[in-house]
Amino acid sequence: MDYTKISEEKIIEWLKENLNEERYVHSLGTAACARELAAKFHLNEEKAYVAGLLHDCAKCLDKDKLMQIIKENIKDVDESELLNYKTLHAPVSAYYAKNIFGVTDEEILSAIRWHTLGKLEMTDFEKIIFIADKIEPNTRDREYSAIIRCYLDDENGLNEALLKCYRETIKSLVKRNLKICLLTVEIYNKLQDLVNVSVS
Repeated sequence: MDYTKISEEKIIEWLKENLNEERYVHSLGTAACARELAAKFHLNEEKAYVAGLLHDCAKCLDKDKLMQIIKENIKDVDESELLNYKTLHAPVSAYYAKNIFGVTDEEILSAIRWHTLGKLEMTDFEKIIFIADKIEPNTRDREYSAIIRCYLDDENGLNEALLKCYRETIKSLVKRNLKICLLTVEIYNKLQDLVNVSVS
């Protein structure tokens, strides 16, 4: 089944033309990693690959352009999300996926939309795209990726790996004296409960 109105080859060409080299290489790595994780957890590999390719398609737009698109077209962006410009590309990438690349599959669009902050009650598909973005081999730290991959082999692997990602994010924010979004704390607490339930 086709999940976009243009071919994957054309998408890759577009990414190469519209992203910087590091972001382009990262997108290819995320797509491949997402497909790998989809196979591991018995999810749709083709959908995962498409989501991985497009998850950062708006990443190289400047802040003013991102804000303009959000203001004019996207209604579900919370005020707290606007505090950090590094997360603005996520809703815009989902918007581009739908309106430029013709993606209509809600699971793909939602995974792109929430791949930076995450959300409460994430689906397994959303979790693998979130994690693939953090551990793809092309641009991410290999030592960190290896740690996350170890968690993925556990019985409750997706939740444990996701919890580790949030734990490291929170540590990094505290170390840099940056604010922590309330949603991040809520997701972290929810994952702690999920992991602890599986252990008990």
